[in-house]
Amino acid sequence: MPVLTLYSNPGCHLCDQASSLLLSCLPEMPVEIITIEGDLALVYQYGVRIPVLKREDTGAELDWPFDQESLLNFIGEDA
Repeated sequence: MPVLTLYSNPGCHLCDQASSLLLSCLPEMPVEIITIEGDLALVYQYGVRIPVLKREDTGAELDWPFDQESLLNFIGEDA
């Protein structure tokens, strides 16, 4: 089962939607939520793209908007 990282910001309604989708579709999946606020490198990398979901095992990233189908395809057979 891959470990996922969700890059987000406080007060970001899209990030809230992505987090809710993750919880409803993959309740057992370990997800680390990283706030990019205050980290210039992360703001530069993800600032206009958040929320972004990253697979730590492959480094693959899934940009918003994503839905249940694209999320499950992103996770693949490991879910």
